[in-house]
Amino acid sequence: MTLTQTPAAGMTRLPAAGTTWPTVYGLDLSLNSTGISNGATAEALIPKNLTGHDRLEFHRRSVQERIPDETSLVVMEGPAMSVGYRPGVEEMTYLRGLVKHDLWRRRIPIAICYPQHRIIYATGVANPAKHLPPSQRKTAAKAMVRDVAVERYNVPCEGRGRYDQADAVILAAIGLHWLGYPLAVLPDTHRRALDGVAWPEQVPAVAR
Repeated sequence: MTLTQTPAAGMTRLPAAGTTWPTVYGLDLSLNSTGISNGATAEALIPKNLTGHDRLEFHRRSVQERIPDETSLVVMEGPAMSVGYRPGVEEMTYLRGLVKHDLWRRRIPIAICYPQHRIIYATGVANPAKHLPPSQRKTAAKAMVRDVAVERYNVPCEGRGRYDQADAVILAAIGLHWLGYPLAVLPDTHRRALDGVAWPEQVPAVAR
């Protein structure tokens, strides 16, 4: 993956009514609750009591079953650089590798969006809850992103995996925007996030 020019970075209007939209999925991989969205609906894939290879296989298979071969683009959330090496990081690395390899095998283009750029696209800033005490910022920011998914994109995000669903909605919206099919008209403060995403080297044919 390399950074490429953003085709839709200056988009200020929505595509015309009746336009055939490409199939794009946002994917927020997590060992405990993977969020997946096509921009119109969202789901949380929860492995319940599975662990180890059984859990990895659950996520790999579940994602594969939901993303069709004709998908134009998948935007995956990248790892948070501040996490460091702690329990679960190695297993998450395996999971990302499994899913990316499945998508590669089916020739589905992949983009990697790091968490700060997802938050910027949703809220316009990387740390929207900085006015709160540090211990509250992470949860508050998640709630803000969820509110955007529900209010801006009209996608219900409920239950245990609501934040993962919301993250996937934003990732799908980013991918559609990059291809030239923004789900909403956004100011530059939000659109600048597209420049920080690692887009596929070959721009899909559906890009406007």
